[in-house]
Amino acid sequence: MIRIDALWLCTQPLDMRAGAERLMAHVVHALGSARAHHGYLFANARATRIKLLVHDGFGVWCAARRLNAGRFVWPSESSAVTPLSLTQAQFDALVVGLPWERLPEMTVITRL
Repeated sequence: MIRIDALWLCTQPLDMRAGAERLMAHVVHALGSARAHHGYLFANARATRIKLLVHDGFGVWCAARRLNAGRFVWPSESSAVTPLSLTQAQFDALVVGLPWERLPEMTVITRL
């Protein structure tokens, strides 16, 4: 099992032909370094594909997910200059296409 202690959402769209080396270069440029057991999420411009890059302390894992229909809920590039931190619940919602940004407000019903 791959251990991931922190997840970071990189809002700048990237070409999904990028491999692990190019994704790692983007992480180092944006954050200064890639930390062990941290995961970094990237999306293409249309938000139909995402890649997860994980540094496990020994090497780098790169996983991809593509939607057949619809788009991932992805913040605009202008909304955040540096990567955003995600909780496990937000990550779980994001990869299935749910509105992960609104999870805290969705746990409470205020109107009938």
